[in-house]
Amino acid sequence: MKILVYGAGVLGSYLAHALIRGGNEVSVLARGARADELERDGIVLRHYFQRKTTVDSVRVIRTLEKEDVYDLIFVVMKYTDFRAVLPILASNPSRNLVLIGNNAEAREMQAELLESSEMEKRIAFGFQLSGGRREPGRTLIIRSRGEMVLGGLDGPISFQAELEQAFAQIKYKLTYLDNMEAWLKNHLVPIVMLNSLSQIHNGQMKQVARDGKLIRDAVIAMGEGFHVLETLGVPLIPAAQASVIRKHKRLVQGFLKLYHLLPVSRMIDGSFAEVEALAEKLQEWSKQAKVRTPHWEELNRRLQLIKAGE
Repeated sequence: MKILVYGAGVLGSYLAHALIRGGNEVSVLARGARADELERDGIVLRHYFQRKTTVDSVRVIRTLEKEDVYDLIFVVMKYTDFRAVLPILASNPSRNLVLIGNNAEAREMQAELLESSEMEKRIAFGFQLSGGRREPGRTLIIRSRGEMVLGGLDGPISFQAELEQAFAQIKYKLTYLDNMEAWLKNHLVPIVMLNSLSQIHNGQMKQVARDGKLIRDAVIAMGEGFHVLETLGVPLIPAAQASVIRKHKRLVQGFLKLYHLLPVSRMIDGSFAEVEALAEKLQEWSKQAKVRTPHWEELNRRLQLIKAGE
């Protein structure tokens, strides 16, 4: 299949690697020094848990032209970057789009794409279950296996057959959800809270592990976030996630302390700008729900102090 991975960061690089190994004709959209690096060296991945390095040659493009047609386009980028590419995707004739990453406005983005496109678009949203960071000359990838959760906003994905074909020859799991919009909103709660911990301590994970009060407050804040979603009528998906965090606070606190002591916690980059934008969205939802979230507000206050001190 002819596939474009729009974005060459950590997650886009791994997805392109998987699709290339699956026998597809893969292009990656990148710019600047990253595009030059990919053209020169290919996609160089260091698989952290698997203890191996892979190198894949890939076709690199710097712009998506109106005449470029792909069977599938995977847009893999930060929440704060999605808006800028929507007009480009709308003007391109490729029909099947998957927007992958944290997303607090999936419904609004889909509406914008459908309204501004002159041709039919079939849109899905997904989240790849992996992480990592960029290093000089390579990308460090953290994963147990290749896996993506994905779904449409208005029923099953209409191009599921094409997705299955793209991954048919590679060990990569696709998990389809009936309510992807709710999953994405639920996912923001722990993502924002946990990234706030590292941001507050400037990426010093051992300091996070030693800050018991901060970890305790973050776990309570997650419960507040789920309460906001419930009040707004958003189903808790997966239900077990919210249940464990609410009912087993001490266990979750212990897990977070242990996680921040492990080397792997320092191997995953986070974007302050993305976390800040997602945090603002959670604040907006809290106001809409008219629900008190004192622990979350305290975390957000500390984030804003860090930003003011930059």
